[in-house]
Amino acid sequence: MIDECAPDVYDLTVAEMNDARYRLFVFDGDVPTLVDSGFEHTVDIVVDALDELGIEPERLVITHGDGDHIGGLEGLADHYGLETWVPEQTGLDSSYTPDHRYGDGDEVGDFTAVHTPGHAEDHHVLIDEQAGVAVLGDAVFGADARGLPEGYFVLPTGFYSADLNTADASLERLLEYSFDVGLVYHGSSVTTAASSKLDAFVNFDGKPSE
Repeated sequence: MIDECAPDVYDLTVAEMNDARYRLFVFDGDVPTLVDSGFEHTVDIVVDALDELGIEPERLVITHGDGDHIGGLEGLADHYGLETWVPEQTGLDSSYTPDHRYGDGDEVGDFTAVHTPGHAEDHHVLIDEQAGVAVLGDAVFGADARGLPEGYFVLPTGFYSADLNTADASLERLLEYSFDVGLVYHGSSVTTAASSKLDAFVNFDGKPSE
């Protein structure tokens, strides 16, 4: 399944298991870019979808080291000769060496990287304010992933979080940025007023002041 979720931004489903979609995002532009790589066994699915789109990527950026985000890194990098970017905290289970390691505040192409630990220690959000798009990774899920109406955000459950309190606190860091589209990997992405909706989620009515 391929959905255009913003101009020249594509949501590419690589697998569906247990009623859940697993995906990566494709940004078509001066330097066509993949954000995350799917599983090791879904590389051919990604290649076929990119052929269908007529896009040959040149860069791959990983948000964090979970298997559904990093598993296809080496296979896709080898297939396309990609320039690869991996968070500085992410461990690799193979001898593959990424071209670049990045950290909080670094510029990765058109994105600014924001370290948002909690779901995982190495987790980063990637924000392109000029385009109004943020790849939120697993910092949040789409609300419909938890049986709520789509168009809003929820936190991943504790089951999917290394430290749920840290994951919650990390969202404060994203409020410094403005973006209309917030892309998530589980549930539906938010495609209107995303940063405002995230602000409302973080600064909920009745939230105690520190």
